[in-house]
Formats: sequence, structure tokens, C-alpha cells
Amino acid sequence: MIELLRITDPVRLSWLVALLADAGIEAIVLDTHTSILEGSIGAIPRRLMVDSDDADQAIRVLREAGEA
Repeated sequence: MIELLRITDPVRLSWLVALLADAGIEAIVLDTHTSILEGSIGAIPRRLMVDSDDADQAIRVLREAGEA
């Protein structure tokens, strides 16, 4: 697994996951529960992960969308 980015904005994160899914790339979000437990101040970012085999394509998709 490769970490693409860390983010505290759940709305933007959801959009990025959907963007990758549209490109046929399965993304996994880590640290969701930890982020929720700390409250709403956004101190703990969530990590957007993809399989190592999909990393180059995922980075390209995010760059084309202006997100990387």
C-alpha cells in the first residue's frame, strides 16, 4: 500500500475516493476511527492509500484533477 496523502477534510477526501473509483482504482482510507475519536478539530488526518500497483495511475489521476 502507498500513501497518497493525508487530509483532515472528510468532504474532499470522499471526493478523492470517488475520483479514484471512477478511474478504476480502489482506495482505502485509514485512521477514520481515530480521527472521529479526537473530536471535530481535525487534528488527526486521515490517510488515502492505494495498492502499490495502482500508485502511478492514482497520482496521475489526482494531478489531472489538480489535487496532487
